Amino acid sequence: MLKDSDLKTVGIIGSGQMGTGIAQVSAASGYNVIIFDVNQSQLENGIKNIRLNLDRQLKKNKISSLDCENIISRIKTSSLIKELNSSQLVIEAATEDEKIKRKIFSDLCPILNKNTILCSNTSSISITRLASQTDRPEKFMGLHFMNPVPVMKLVELIKGITTDESTFKVVKIFAENLGKKLVISEDFPAFIVNRVLMPMINEAVYTLYEGVGSVLAIDQAMKLGANHPMGPLELADFIGLDTCLSIMTVLYEGLADSKYRPCPLLVKYVEAGWLGKKTNKGFYDYSGEKPLPTR
Repeated sequence: MLKDSDLKTVGIIGSGQMGTGIAQVSAASGYNVIIFDVNQSQLENGIKNIRLNLDRQLKKNKISSLDCENIISRIKTSSLIKELNSSQLVIEAATEDEKIKRKIFSDLCPILNKNTILCSNTSSISITRLASQTDRPEKFMGLHFMNPVPVMKLVELIKGITTDESTFKVVKIFAENLGKKLVISEDFPAFIVNRVLMPMINEAVYTLYEGVGSVLAIDQAMKLGANHPMGPLELADFIGLDTCLSIMTVLYEGLADSKYRPCPLLVKYVEAGWLGKKTNKGFYDYSGEKPLPTR
């Protein structure tokens, strides 16, 4: 049985924005980190982004140059999944696609120590169902970070039906050691944050789809009228429209309620490959000096 004091090395699956963010805060908290990704260029880009984030913190005098060096020295990368076998905790932060996540866990479990704990950073998918695809459902739980990870304080902890209390305790202490504030969610579609947030974003897209207001009007209304720091359509672009659609689909299929039906306009944007900031086009076009609405 793994104790929290035994946790020295954290494996991260996925070198996108979430994976590298989790890697950065883990290394900053003294843990050794191994980032795995099948795409070598993505790994290189991930380390580049971590360095850029640290440079920004350095310029703001939030960390020292020695801190930067120490954080980077604790992070290793690999395109070989077997390199994760030295980890006591592995956090999956891959694309929000259940088939992809299942394949990852299928490949991962045989190479891990029997006491290694598995977590998923999924923002919506059933933890119990993902756990059932592994050889250690009692050592599996949800650990949902918010984006951007180094900035956002919240982490959602989600136990599946089979999650052991000892597993929960180790993961809880780990998250606290990262300096995060924790909320505990039951294992229902989209958990707490996205259960509330995504229907709001989806309704904003419906408001645009039905011609109630323009992109700018909708975002301005929520920023000035509800004191939101970012409008819902701008936020959707930041999250990724494909991710928003995936979460809404999980809600719609998991709860069988028409109020969660993804807006057809959201579907069309994803079909067009307009996924938001990561593709330079979503509800806004980011190719120029200033974002411009696309509708």
